[in-house]
Amino acid sequence: MSTVWALNNIDVNEFLKLIDACKGGLYLVTDEGDRLNLKSKLCQLIGLSNLIDGGIIHTASLVCTSIEDERLLVRYKLYKTIDAASEDASDVNPAEEDEVA
Repeated sequence: MSTVWALNNIDVNEFLKLIDACKGGLYLVTDEGDRLNLKSKLCQLIGLSNLIDGGIIHTASLVCTSIEDERLLVRYKLYKTIDAASEDASDVNPAEEDEVA
């Protein structure tokens, strides 16, 4: 597992969509060391309610177990978009594309 980034001033609604787009394990790690599995709706409720002030997450780290999810999270961090379609397109082998064409 690797830490993708520290969460600061994240829009909660977009963040929940991002969590749903991830396929592997995704954990929210608080400053106190609590590790919450964000694939669980109960943990989402507990973890986010403790971190939210005015609809914005203030301090926590995000850890994921899947390299594909890590790519998705980094893309979101850079561009603020959730692009699951490009994840599906990246799964296509270039050799298979030539066969289809």
